[in-house]
Amino acid sequence: MTDKGELAAFLKARRARLRPGDVGLPENGQRRTPGLRRQEVAQLAGISVEYYIRLEQSRGPRPSQQVLAALSRALLLTVDERDYLLRVAGHHPPPVVGPNRTVPESIRIILDTMTETPAYVVDATYEVLAWNRAAIPFIGDLATVPDAERNIVRWTFRTAADHPRWSDEDTVAFARSTVADLRAAYARYPGHPALAALVTELLGTATSFAAMWHDHDVEIRRTHRKQVAHPELGALEFECQVLHISDTDQRMIVYCAAPNSPTAEVFRALSATR
Repeated sequence: MTDKGELAAFLKARRARLRPGDVGLPENGQRRTPGLRRQEVAQLAGISVEYYIRLEQSRGPRPSQQVLAALSRALLLTVDERDYLLRVAGHHPPPVVGPNRTVPESIRIILDTMTETPAYVVDATYEVLAWNRAAIPFIGDLATVPDAERNIVRWTFRTAADHPRWSDEDTVAFARSTVADLRAAYARYPGHPALAALVTELLGTATSFAAMWHDHDVEIRRTHRKQVAHPELGALEFECQVLHISDTDQRMIVYCAAPNSPTAEVFRALSATR
């Protein structure tokens, strides 16, 4: 069902927040009311002014998905706002076909400026998409690694089930949390070929993964503390911050050492040698 009253109110509110310059129109002096004019929105969306006026007056027919998509572009709606517009008009938002793998340029700039803090970006399937130089001692120089081998879940569960590291509580907790987060992505992208192939592979090759997967735990990855016995850098302790990147399902993983701690000194010394 279309909520015509809410649809009208939402369109008016989004129209009022925009200035002509925001959408490439000339600023022609002072306006009596803030925002774009109705005819400007109609022009930008490629629909008639009369039709748009009826929508804002709660008396038009239910707009099609094509019209709503055009209005979303005209009003510069975010993905969340577009989905909301579709829902109040009685439509389902378009399905999400798979994890977003395009790293925003601003995120790459942030990575490059974090010279003393290891950080990298993963998608919902734990494919590493981008990293900074400080992260190389921890995840390797992935520029020399094929794309198919840049998956953190695959790295984690390649360790044999009888390896001593599986007796470490922090390692097991991290792995379990990762599997629970991967299961959430599995539900979010039903039938996605690469994700389904990864789960099938690990169910057949990693008994630890299979046991955790069959527990059916679901959890979106959050911040946790990590202790690492690095073969070259020694014992390290830091907070593993998980920063969700807006308008994507990507996460930036950041290794945050306490100020002036031994780990912070190691991170600083590494940056000086790179």
